[in-house]
Amino acid sequence: MTRNLVKIGLVQHSCTDDLDANLAAAIHGIREAASRGAQIICLQELFRSLYFCQAEDHKYFELAEAIPGPTTDHLRSIASELGVVIIASLFEKRAPGVYHNTAAVIDADGSYLGKYRKMHIPDDPLFYEKFYFTPGDLGFQAWDTRFGRIGVCICWDQWYPEAARLTAMRGAQILFYPTAIGWHPSEKAAHGARQHSSWETIQRGHAIANGCYVAAPNRWGLETPEGGDGIEFWGQSFVCDPAGQILAKAPCDSDAVMVVEADLDFVDTQRTHWPFLRDRRIDAYGDITRRLID
Repeated sequence: MTRNLVKIGLVQHSCTDDLDANLAAAIHGIREAASRGAQIICLQELFRSLYFCQAEDHKYFELAEAIPGPTTDHLRSIASELGVVIIASLFEKRAPGVYHNTAAVIDADGSYLGKYRKMHIPDDPLFYEKFYFTPGDLGFQAWDTRFGRIGVCICWDQWYPEAARLTAMRGAQILFYPTAIGWHPSEKAAHGARQHSSWETIQRGHAIANGCYVAAPNRWGLETPEGGDGIEFWGQSFVCDPAGQILAKAPCDSDAVMVVEADLDFVDTQRTHWPFLRDRRIDAYGDITRRLID
């Protein structure tokens, strides 16, 4: 019997303050992944720049662009040339004073399918995203591409089972999480292993709970756009299957282009044999929309 196979590509690279060099690195990764058979290729979060959210500074709004816009136009031509789906995380300027952390989805014929705007916006030390990004207002989505039905969330969304569930409920077979996450160097020795394990474990849990593949590309390298200790991004991009098993993982300290085969028939098998979606008690979940049950 013919299997419904698709090859997932993830591009992991370090970033500099040279926007064009970062774009070139991403495109090099896309081309390498495509040459190795990748059909759906996802770039890391905000791949065009250093992770500027380490500081609250209005100068960084100059990095934003329209979506669709110049970067998506360039990537559309590459998608069409190579016959691949591309997921690209960008800093979106929607209107004066309204900006989003957004992922554009481009199909294998170069057509622009749409975008996902990051719903959960963090505000932690050196992750001051609330200064820059308006919370997403497009909801959780899935798109039919040439090679399968995919969903996209972004980084901090990774920690929320509701985001994964609602995306899976729209039929996503693969859930992509473009990411920029790392260690505070001063905390790494005491907390680093636990922090990384938590990040990886919760995403594997999303794969299990929803019976879908999960793919998370993350940047790597020490970034200090405003001086100080900066953030050491931990790389370790990975893909796991609907049983939560890690199929491949990138290193923590180098660029990597991953190409991983996924069997989309396994999504149906897993959801049938582990029928979590069937057995949900939707009649009992009304309180999930409350902040807290006092």
